[in-house]
Amino acid sequence: MHANFGEELNQCLSTLRQGGLILYPTDTVWGIGCDADNTEAVSKVYALKQRPDSKALICLVADVAMLERHVAQVPEVAYDIIDLSTKPTTIVYDAPKGVAHNLIAPDNTLAIRVAGDPFCKKLIRAFKKPIVSTSANLAGAPTPASFGEIGEEILKGVDYIVPLRQNEKNSTPSAIIRLGTDGSVKVIRN
Repeated sequence: MHANFGEELNQCLSTLRQGGLILYPTDTVWGIGCDADNTEAVSKVYALKQRPDSKALICLVADVAMLERHVAQVPEVAYDIIDLSTKPTTIVYDAPKGVAHNLIAPDNTLAIRVAGDPFCKKLIRAFKKPIVSTSANLAGAPTPASFGEIGEEILKGVDYIVPLRQNEKNSTPSAIIRLGTDGSVKVIRN
């Protein structure tokens, strides 16, 4: 762990609680994050990315218990996918709850991933609620493969940049799977 791990955690928590945006390393790519329950903060993310708010964002939770608090009904198959996935996998769920209304897609779904990254898990556990995680790029621009590829507009548009793992090359974005309450499973992104 980084020597200032606790300090970084506290700075992130302070920024999130004030409705600010953080730029942080995740188990996939660098993410722009905010309090998933704060409508104004979510609006800031859409504005920064220059992305229409009809195009939903991903949300990270610390564990399955937190997931269950934010989805009306977690389909049984979701537990298998979470347990058996060999790479980070985001699942789109029906009927999310306890998050900002502008985070929920027009079809009443929300993409949620149980975070695998130790820093993310600690941050979300300490924050005690989900945080937004969307790639650190403008809408339509390529996803940065490393911190060094993040554009100036994004760097200047966030309130706090986590100074951890900035020299690492990131992996690819997560797989995305859509689960219907009818038991249907659809792969959206491999």
